[in-house]
Amino acid sequence: MRSLNVSPTGILFRPDSSRVLIRPFIPSDPTRRINIIARALALSEAETEEQLAGIAEEFAGRHADIRAVWQKHYDRVKSHVGKRQLSETRQLYIGALFSGDYALESAALFNPSMVAHPDQSGLKDGELRFILSLRATGEGHISSIEFRSGVIRADYSISMDPVSRLVTSPVLNPNPTYSKRIFSRKLAEMGFENDWSSAIMSSQSDNFTLAELEAAMRRATQDAGRLPRETQRTMECVRWLAESNYEIDFDPSVNLSERIIFPVSSNESNGMEDARFVRFVEDDGTVIYYATYTAYNGRAILPQLLGTSDFLHFQALTLNGRAVQNKGMALFPRRIHGHYAMISRQDDENLFLMYSDHPHFWSEPRLLQRPVEPWEAVKIGNCGSPIETEAGWLLITHGVGPMRKYCIGAMLLDLEDPSKVIGHLRKPLLSAIGNEREGYVPNVVYTCGALVHRGRLILPYGLSDTATTIVTVELKELLAMLGAN
Repeated sequence: MRSLNVSPTGILFRPDSSRVLIRPFIPSDPTRRINIIARALALSEAETEEQLAGIAEEFAGRHADIRAVWQKHYDRVKSHVGKRQLSETRQLYIGALFSGDYALESAALFNPSMVAHPDQSGLKDGELRFILSLRATGEGHISSIEFRSGVIRADYSISMDPVSRLVTSPVLNPNPTYSKRIFSRKLAEMGFENDWSSAIMSSQSDNFTLAELEAAMRRATQDAGRLPRETQRTMECVRWLAESNYEIDFDPSVNLSERIIFPVSSNESNGMEDARFVRFVEDDGTVIYYATYTAYNGRAILPQLLGTSDFLHFQALTLNGRAVQNKGMALFPRRIHGHYAMISRQDDENLFLMYSDHPHFWSEPRLLQRPVEPWEAVKIGNCGSPIETEAGWLLITHGVGPMRKYCIGAMLLDLEDPSKVIGHLRKPLLSAIGNEREGYVPNVVYTCGALVHRGRLILPYGLSDTATTIVTVELKELLAMLGAN
């Protein structure tokens, strides 16, 4: 179903199971780990060298620096080796035994968002370079974040940059820095503001490191004997919170399409879902790219926020406040009257608008829109951050109707007061048709963010939670249907 003149670009991103990342393959049972290492130690040095050479020949072509990963995985189990001095060959072989290929996008490559690239150099008039984020899903339905890049030409055709065959995970900063104010507020929100946590936090500077936090907890417990259960739970919470707020870095030599943000913390162990990237411009002109995403641990979801200025260094932070609920939070691309603004879905049914003085704290949602049309009768949500136009804030939405069919729609909000809805599409902008209906989750079209370029909406969207395509829509025509003058 198409209610507007939608122009396809012919671009289609399909999942590629040959793009693999090395993940730890370490049994949780210490006895099994010890047994595996014992079998490795039973080999002679010559046999170990022969085994390692064979593995390297078979797998090295699939990875950029496989030996470094094997060494890292050996380091995770070397405590079971004891005081034995092992050769580098034997260490690498043991590391390989505790490693395994993981096909990041073997199941799906979908739910894209699109933002202008930080580097716009070397382009012709009327062209725009962009970054596309994608949700990649593999074995076990674990989702990670991938990237693509390309250029929108003056005639609105799109050329995509080549995709690397290799993938690379970032380096996790072992000693990240935290804001004392933000960390303390989150502890209080979680119900862990007590004498023990207050003593720990009072010993920290305004910006403290993980090493300083760990040292403070060691000092507080070294002569305490058996700790009360409340203190133990507080310590667990402090460590969980520290782990959930992390920093990662990619080497600048790594191609953008090679950069994979794979789950790091325990609260996202089963996936990082539906990142909604937005190019946020502060009042002083500073640009930062934010992405709200859903961390999933197999039982519960937790909205989180990524921040980057260059797509090389990323900081992941917990979102805080009683309004941080459900999926689908999307940040406006600038402040409104000095406040940050966010679209959210508090109740898995309606759209809400909320404001805050800090991008990490949200507490006062206001109802913005209920489902109105039959194609959104089950629920309505956003499809990415609002897009600023002269006529108002263009909010791409999704609606769920009969037979759990997901359609893409649109709303127009007042520029000065986004709580005022100017217009709402009566019919879907996009709906799954033909073979778009078939996939991992049938009858679904969905996007996490579009952009406007020279009077045209550039709209990437996922096809039945399997693949991704891009279409364009004449902005003037869309705004007219939304009631813009």
